[in-house]
Amino acid sequence: MAVIYEKVALIGLGLIASSMAHAMRQRGLVGTITGHAKSAETRDAAMELKFCDAVFDTAAAAVEGADLVVLAVPIGAMDSIAAQIAPHLKPGATVTDVGSVKQAVIEAVAPHMPKGVHFIPGHPLAGTEHSGPRSGFATLFENRWWLLTPAADADAAAVARLRSLLEGMGANVDMMDAPHHDLVLAVTSHTPHLIAYTMVGVADDLRRVTDSEVIKYSAAGFRDFTRIAASDPTMWRDVFLTNKDATLEILGRFTEELFALQRAIRKGDGPHLHDYFTRTRAIRRSIIQAGQDTDAPDFGRGARAVPKPDVAV
Repeated sequence: MAVIYEKVALIGLGLIASSMAHAMRQRGLVGTITGHAKSAETRDAAMELKFCDAVFDTAAAAVEGADLVVLAVPIGAMDSIAAQIAPHLKPGATVTDVGSVKQAVIEAVAPHMPKGVHFIPGHPLAGTEHSGPRSGFATLFENRWWLLTPAADADAAAVARLRSLLEGMGANVDMMDAPHHDLVLAVTSHTPHLIAYTMVGVADDLRRVTDSEVIKYSAAGFRDFTRIAASDPTMWRDVFLTNKDATLEILGRFTEELFALQRAIRKGDGPHLHDYFTRTRAIRRSIIQAGQDTDAPDFGRGARAVPKPDVAV
């Protein structure tokens, strides 16, 4: 494929950024890739793995001359990073991010953007429970959705160019406004993760069941809970602090549904339970039919599963 951006700067070199680098290189979508990470160990890994041509100990140095800058840092660090790179951004450059909350990122980053720099917020609905520069792989974004939330007056050519890059990496791209994005993700990702963390915490607190029994006899449901509960704690702390309104709204609805199920179980209302589980199974089947997961008995996460397990964040 043709080169879309001559120089891309990745600020933050974890799972998403490293996967982007591998995908862009494999498909010939970019020329040079520079990077920045706070940790010297991470910077060394990026050079060892050769997914960056150069890495810098400051974000400002990494973005010099870049046509595209990707902010792949925790949401809580967005404001500080944006302030650091703003004076060094190339006129006409595009800045995007990969945060799983959009309104808070816009409020943190947009005020720092110089005139003539295109800020196009984004969110890849792909990931794994693993983190760090060594966890990335080129196929992470294949057939996964990448949501963009550009402002109404965003430059159409800049948006189209970024979209071409993301589609070139195998992603499906869609547009929506930031508040709607945050509500949708509260349903599909944020609240499920919160419930997973809670369920694992309940198992830990339930002293009638020993730790060894919880681990030894983990059935499929608990295995899946523990998988997503293994996700990066800094990222999820920031998600719930910055998307609290939407998360609390969906959590309230979840609580109402849970109370209804408790009542049905208490009353022995078999028909209600059967109807409820039938409706929810249909939703799960729709996810499989949409190609966003597999119906394999091992949940598509066995040793031979390709690509690696994904957690939409």
